[in-house]
Amino acid sequence: MKKTVRDIFLIIIGSFIFAIGIHYFAIPNRLSEGGIIGLTVIAYYLFGWSPGIVNFVLNGVLLIIGFKFFNKRTIVYTIVSIIASSFFLLMTENIGMDLSSDTLLAALFAGLFVGIGIGLIFRAGGTSGGSAILARLAHQYLGWSIGKGMLIIDIVVVVGSVFIIGQEKAMYTLIAVYVGAKTIDFMVEGIDEKVAVLIMSNAPDEVLKMITTHMSRGLTVLEGRGGYTGSNKEVLYLVINKQEIVQLKHIIHEIDEKAYVTIHSVHELIGKGYKASKTKIMKEG
Repeated sequence: MKKTVRDIFLIIIGSFIFAIGIHYFAIPNRLSEGGIIGLTVIAYYLFGWSPGIVNFVLNGVLLIIGFKFFNKRTIVYTIVSIIASSFFLLMTENIGMDLSSDTLLAALFAGLFVGIGIGLIFRAGGTSGGSAILARLAHQYLGWSIGKGMLIIDIVVVVGSVFIIGQEKAMYTLIAVYVGAKTIDFMVEGIDEKVAVLIMSNAPDEVLKMITTHMSRGLTVLEGRGGYTGSNKEVLYLVINKQEIVQLKHIIHEIDEKAYVTIHSVHELIGKGYKASKTKIMKEG
C-alpha cells in the first residue's frame, strides 16, 4: 500500500513538472515536442485547442486500443498519469509564462522538465501513454523494438511540425527531444548506472578472487570454448557500477595484461546476486 501511494505521488509530481515544461518553456517559444504531446502542441498552434483536453482525448483513445499490451498495474498507473498530466496541462494553460526568450535555453529547459516529469512517471511504473502505446503496437504488428518505435514516432511528429513552426524551431525542438530522452534515461536508471562485464582471462581464478575480495561483487563463471583454438575457457560475468570500471580494469591489468574484456550498458537489474555476501567473502578470505 505504501509503495502504491508513493508511486501515485511520483506520477502526480512528474505530471506537474511535465506540464510546466510545456507551458512555461515549449509553447511560449513556439517549440513542439515528440509523440502525442507534440500533436497536442501543434493542435494548439493551429486551432487554439487546449493541450490538456487534446492530450486526454488522444491518450484515452490510444489506451483503449492498446490496453491489452499492458498489465493491470501499468494500465492503472497509465490512466492516473494521463488524467494528472491532462489536468495540470489544463490548469497551467492560462498562467504559463515565458521564462526565457532565448530559444536555445527554452529548448534545453523544456527537454529537462519534460524529461524529469516523464522519467518520474516511468520510475513509478507507469507510462506517458501516447508514444509508448503506439510503439508497442508497432512492435506487435511490424516487429520494431519499443525504442525504435518511440524514436520513429517522435521524429515523424517533429518533422511534420516543420510546416507549422518552421525549420529553425523544429531544429530547436529536436534539441529538446534529445535532452528529454537523456533526462528520462537518467531518471529511470539513476546516477548509479550499471554495466555488465565479460572477462576472458588465462587466470580466471585469480581475477575472480581479487574482484570478490576488493570489490565485494558476485560473479558468474561461464563455460566457454575458443572458436579458433577450440580450447575450453572460463568466462567471468559480473555487473558493477559504471564508476567502478576503472578499479576493475586496474585489477584485471595487474593479473593478466592480455585479458579480453567487454563492457555493456545494463538498462535494468532484477533479482539478487549483484553484490557478493560479505560473510562469505570473509570466510573464503
